[in-house]
Amino acid sequence: MTNSISIIGAGLGGLALARVLHLHGIASTVYELDSAPEVRTQGGQLDLHEHNGQLALAKAGLTAEFRAIIHEGGAAQRVIGHDGTVLADVADDGEGPRPETLRGDLRRILLDSLPAGSVQWGRRLLAATPLADGRHELAFADGSSAVTDLLVGADGVWSKVRPLLSDATPTYSGMAYIDTLLTDVDERHSEVAAAVGDGAMYALVPGQGFLAHREAGDVIHSYVVLHRPIDWFEDIDFADAAGAKARVAAEFDGWAPTLTALLTEADAAPVLRAIYELPDRHRWERVPGVTLVGDAAHVTVPGGEGANTALLDGAELGEAIATHPDDLETALAEYEAVMFERSEAEAVAAHESVELIFGADAPHGLLALFGGDAAPTAG
Repeated sequence: MTNSISIIGAGLGGLALARVLHLHGIASTVYELDSAPEVRTQGGQLDLHEHNGQLALAKAGLTAEFRAIIHEGGAAQRVIGHDGTVLADVADDGEGPRPETLRGDLRRILLDSLPAGSVQWGRRLLAATPLADGRHELAFADGSSAVTDLLVGADGVWSKVRPLLSDATPTYSGMAYIDTLLTDVDERHSEVAAAVGDGAMYALVPGQGFLAHREAGDVIHSYVVLHRPIDWFEDIDFADAAGAKARVAAEFDGWAPTLTALLTEADAAPVLRAIYELPDRHRWERVPGVTLVGDAAHVTVPGGEGANTALLDGAELGEAIATHPDDLETALAEYEAVMFERSEAEAVAAHESVELIFGADAPHGLLALFGGDAAPTAG
């Protein structure tokens, strides 16, 4: 096979694609805007599911490496009332189907599995221009350019590749997460650590609450969840850490101090993560030489499947290309047909989960969920 394959974005989906291609002897180049692998944190903890995330890693030949980075005990789950009362507590017995791992560790094992030079760092895509025969010319911010036979957008919510396929633009979902971090928790925040427990903690009322996760390295990673108009957040100066904490904490007046401390005692400035989404049934007509994986294709509200589906997108696209190495259009059509159906189902389910967990009946919907499947995490 002589086709050149360019992947925009070194997230989980793009790296899974590159890895599966490599296993089949197919070269690809991943272009990443970050200047180095560790230039920024990669987010919190993920639970990987057997039918998508773990399946993708098996296709990538990385099951053993994944098992080595599991956070033992991290699948424990606890629901707390806004007054600090424990409403439900589910221990992690190590036998559950959704083990937890840090997103950064997962990305690292994918990076380590690729040949040297597969990822080109500091290459921010400015534009992709269609050429003849499904090829595209890529223009990068550093002034360099490249021509590729196959272009894959794995570049997230604000994908620069998506406009080649779709006019859809992500819209604000009505909810936002505010990312916070506590470190050295056993010594410096022992009461908060005791409240959170060994795994995930949920403290919710309709439209708002706290999600927290105990991570390896004596860390608690938390998300303050608020359903507010986007202009409500625009009125807060998040560069003023103390002021932003105080403004958001005011929304939780009367809550237990062990919960509000997840925000007020955070060791870093709070980071706003407004949640944007594409239509549940986001699809496009087949365009030669280009496709999307992960959030670039189907970003939606957090339902616990985002990272999992990105991994499976990448792995399945890699397998489709390996099956049809001399007929990329057939490979892309087969991949997209399956991906479209899956992503629509996952988007619908994610909206149902958000309504169940954060809706008018919170936290009772989550408590009911604990009687069945595990609750979804922020990823």
